[in-house]
Amino acid sequence: MIRQAVRDAVNRNSRKPFYWGGLKGYQQLQAIAQGLHQYPANISNSSYLDTLIQQVERVLEKNCEVAEDLKAAHQALCQVAACFHYPPQPVSALEMALPNGGKLNSLQVAQQVNDWIKQFYPDGKLHYAQSALYSALRKYWKQYSQELLYCYDIPGLPQDNLQLEALFGRLRRHQRRISGRKSTRELYDFGQAQILFQANSEADLLTQIQQISRKDYLVHRQRLAKAEAPRQFYRHLHHNTLDTVLALVYRHAIRSNFLSH
Repeated sequence: MIRQAVRDAVNRNSRKPFYWGGLKGYQQLQAIAQGLHQYPANISNSSYLDTLIQQVERVLEKNCEVAEDLKAAHQALCQVAACFHYPPQPVSALEMALPNGGKLNSLQVAQQVNDWIKQFYPDGKLHYAQSALYSALRKYWKQYSQELLYCYDIPGLPQDNLQLEALFGRLRRHQRRISGRKSTRELYDFGQAQILFQANSEADLLTQIQQISRKDYLVHRQRLAKAEAPRQFYRHLHHNTLDTVLALVYRHAIRSNFLSH
C-alpha cells in the first residue's frame, strides 16, 4: 500500500482550476516521507521500509528546487486570478452602496493585470516554471485580452463555462446509461449492487427486501466494500496523506511484531 501511495504521488494530475498535479504530488511525497520516518526503531524486519525511505528522500532532494519553482509559479498564478477577481465572490452590503454596486469594469481589471505583468520578472535560467508562466501569460494576454474582459461589462455573463460543462457532462453520462454505448464510473463502482424492485406500497417493498437472506446480503456487501477499497484508499491519501501513511506504518509494525513472535 505504501508503494501504491508513492506511485500515486509521482503520477498526480488534474484538470481542476489552479490545481497542479506535480506540486501536489511532491507535497504528498513529503508527507509520505514524514510518515515513514515515524516508524518505531525497535521493530524488527524494517529493512524494506529503510530502503524505501532512502529512495523517497533521494527523489525529494533531487526535485527540491523544481518543486520550489513550481510552488512560486503556482502562487503567481493565484495572484493573476486575484487580478481577475476569480473565482467571483458575493458582493457585500458595503460594496453595494458604492457606485455601480461595487462591480468592476474591464478597464480596471486590465489595469490590474498589466501592473502585475510589469512587476513580475522571473529568471528564465533559474526559474523555468515561473518563466514559462510569464511567457504564456504575456502571449495570451496580448492575443485574447479583449475577449476575456467582456464578462465585466455585460451583466449576467459568467467568468467561466464550468457550470455549462458540468451540465453537458451530466447529460452525456445520462445518455450513455440509457443507450448502453459506454459505461460510466458510477456503474463501474456500484453496478454489481443494483437491485430493481416493483412494489405498490411500502409494505410490499419491505416484504420483497426481507426475502433476501442475511447471508447473501453480507456476501454482496463484502464484494461492494472490496470494490470500493482502492477508491477510498486514494481518497484518504489525497485528503490526509500523513494520517494515511501513519496508519499503514502502524499496521506494518503490528504485523512485524506478530511475525517475529
